[in-house]
Amino acid sequence: MSSRVRLRLLPSARCLFDEPVQVKVSGLRSRQLVSMRARSTDDKGVLFRSSATYRADGGGEVDLQTDPSLRGSYVGVEPMGLLRSLRADASHTKFYKSDARNPHVVEFSVHEEEGEGRTLAEETNERLLMGEGVSRIPVRDGNIRGALFTPPGAGPFPAVLDLYTFGGGLSERRACLLANRGFVVLTVALYGHDDLPKKIREIHLDYFEEAIQFLKKQPKVGSKGVGVISLSKSGDLALSIASYLPDVGATVWINGCSANVAFPLYYKKSQILPALMADISKVVPTESGAFNCKYAMQNPLAEENRATLIPIQQAEARFLFVAAEDDLNWDSKAYVDEMVERLRRHGKENFESVCYPGSGHYLEPPYGPYCPSSFHGVLGKPVLWGGEPRSHAAAEVHLWKKIQDFFRTHLTCDDAAAAKAKL
Repeated sequence: MSSRVRLRLLPSARCLFDEPVQVKVSGLRSRQLVSMRARSTDDKGVLFRSSATYRADGGGEVDLQTDPSLRGSYVGVEPMGLLRSLRADASHTKFYKSDARNPHVVEFSVHEEEGEGRTLAEETNERLLMGEGVSRIPVRDGNIRGALFTPPGAGPFPAVLDLYTFGGGLSERRACLLANRGFVVLTVALYGHDDLPKKIREIHLDYFEEAIQFLKKQPKVGSKGVGVISLSKSGDLALSIASYLPDVGATVWINGCSANVAFPLYYKKSQILPALMADISKVVPTESGAFNCKYAMQNPLAEENRATLIPIQQAEARFLFVAAEDDLNWDSKAYVDEMVERLRRHGKENFESVCYPGSGHYLEPPYGPYCPSSFHGVLGKPVLWGGEPRSHAAAEVHLWKKIQDFFRTHLTCDDAAAAKAKL
């Protein structure tokens, strides 16, 4: 390495997962071409890498906040481009970062562009999922299996149930990142975790009712209603929870369906909703080896499928509907349009919606690697998720703040809860 070249991560090389860093290089030759690289290993041990070529200015400096990448994993000015463009060598591989105790460690380096690409400088970015003072408690309470994240301080705090339930196992990333921002968050597994079954054939709403009551009993919880956040298949679960169960104050639905999908839904041992199924003949293969599923779901508005529609018009909770317009898993935008029209027809105004052009199915907390395709647990094949990488990354930044603002607005803590928290 060159002793005069310096690679800096500002304001600090240690930050939270959802915080940006400024990558700067100094000590280069005037107008020198260099290769900026990043590498990280996920929780499954898979290596992800990215690279981009930059030209130093007259003073021998490169600043990713203002300087454009000339070629590589991305082109143009993208301050966090090296993070969002991290890719595995194997196709259709999603970056797996779930356990909140393990930070997202990214090794940044700068190399000579010519010759053997000698390393000039290195720096490690430790991106924490769980902030200082946040507690993580594994949950095995009654039927519930999951993890509870609680912010530091006396509270009271709003409570959120995180339904990142499909894909198998337990995902903690979004839950602990919300806890860093002042929410008590319970994330639950539905199958494939602890002593839960490996697969399921039906879903029981009672499980989520039990989870909500568990959340409400937590000493630092002060909101009257519980928030629910979802993604994909768990979107219809969130709608059903808000429509059938009490104590739900605000629901975030991200790229889901307006009908109950894939598994029949039960409550108090009785089936309340049949399952809307996919038409496998409409799953389209592509040259990449992944399948396009956008129009594979049966039409929930067809007469024979209307019983699968979730009666959101009877919900009292506030809704935030989020649709990616380039979602290739299914037509999320059409489902939002249908739900908005139905609520308005019933005289309801308890909703807002946001649509993101150029974004794909997996809208998650920002600054993680973009995933264009990966294995689909229900279909059993790799599928395309859609999205233009740069637009998708921008949507994640915007949405993450919107989710927090939405919950803070509609999950207020009253004075009695504050007194309880101080005791």
